[in-house]
Amino acid sequence: MSSLAHLLEWPHGHFVQLYEMDDVSPVNNLAVYVWEGLKRGDGALLVATQERRELLRKQLEEWGVDTYCALRNRQLVFFDARNMLGRIMSGGQPDWLLFESAIGAAIQDTKPANDDAGLRVYGEMVGVLWKARQFVAAIRLEQLWNKLLERSSFSLYCAYALDIFGQEFQADFLEAVLCTHTHLVPAQPNGSLDTALNLAMNEVLGENAEHLRQRIGTDRNPSWPVMPDAETTIFWLKNNVPGQTGEIIARSRDHYRQLANGTGLLYPQSVLDS
Repeated sequence: MSSLAHLLEWPHGHFVQLYEMDDVSPVNNLAVYVWEGLKRGDGALLVATQERRELLRKQLEEWGVDTYCALRNRQLVFFDARNMLGRIMSGGQPDWLLFESAIGAAIQDTKPANDDAGLRVYGEMVGVLWKARQFVAAIRLEQLWNKLLERSSFSLYCAYALDIFGQEFQADFLEAVLCTHTHLVPAQPNGSLDTALNLAMNEVLGENAEHLRQRIGTDRNPSWPVMPDAETTIFWLKNNVPGQTGEIIARSRDHYRQLANGTGLLYPQSVLDS
């Protein structure tokens, strides 16, 4: 099994991914999450925008999923994220009673293939709120999801259009978002971000790079989710050594884009062979 698929098997996990606006990885990684679940008989409830729904369905079908059959049997269920937001918001904020009623009904409408199978949920509502700069509402919605996770048996996948190389990757709101999740999903599971960051740190810091890596490894915030090394390092650098971070981040971005270089989906074969 690929490391990404293994990560997404975490029981009752609340996963989050951060991505650039033109990045294809959110659909790719979400497809792995749903595809692995459907294979084992899990139900998949996706509260998604129409754009994300169409891209995800295309990816699943390319990987051999009969989405028509899954939809007909209610093993795969879609709800529109913007419509669902209209049902759960009150006074500009998500309301617990409205949320519990609407999402609870959607969960009941989703049918795993057998009694032993679980449920996987994707929630794009937080991403819609974040894009609209309704940061407090997005964080409040994450908290409501966690409250429901404590009462129900499912795992949850979220994604935010938030550039890890950008200035917003150190904002207080991001810290709050991270602390509502159990795991941060790597944008690419092939290690390309780690390679890019290590190259940049070696170029800028020279022999001091390894000492700094060791320091970061022992100085992580215990309230953070389980995070990949690269994302942890970038977040730590921005918070602790801003004077040197700018050049490291700029070089990391260049290396990362050269490694990706328009290849799009970098890992389907490893997933399909797992």
